[in-house]
Amino acid sequence: MKRTPWRALTAGALLLLALPFIAREADARGKSVADQLVGTWTLVLVDNVLPDGTRVQLYGAQPQGLLMFDGQGRYSLHILRAGRTRFAASDKSQGTPEENQATVRGTNSHFGRYSVDEKERTLTFHIDHASFPNWEGTEQRRTFTLTGDELKYIVPAPTTGGTGTLGEVQWRRAK
Repeated sequence: MKRTPWRALTAGALLLLALPFIAREADARGKSVADQLVGTWTLVLVDNVLPDGTRVQLYGAQPQGLLMFDGQGRYSLHILRAGRTRFAASDKSQGTPEENQATVRGTNSHFGRYSVDEKERTLTFHIDHASFPNWEGTEQRRTFTLTGDELKYIVPAPTTGGTGTLGEVQWRRAK
């Protein structure tokens, strides 16, 4: 009986373990960036960065969110502050001014179509409807990076923060 050297067994086992990662990386390289975005993403952070470098966590330390891109160019984005206070009434039309204000400040949602400029590394949201009505019918362009299962983009003119403020948003592919 011939013995197989332990090094050959170890190398073979490592190769088998690495194959799914190698295939995934090769698959990602073969896809367009737009195709790589398709799927569901969960929110990691959404901060405003003020001109002096100060960071403001608009939706708290653990914001909640979901971003979905489909293969036909449609998207849906939802960001919520974790731990939002419930309305005293079970009817949202009965909300107090304070409850309504907290809800508006604690949410950001929009949906529509998206496009990707791979050369410029920009993602453009063509917004049909938004919780911030001023964005409806607009195009919101974001420079982005996509590294594996991490998507980051910059919001050049966030809905709060004033002149010179930038938004930084980070998503992780849902598993």
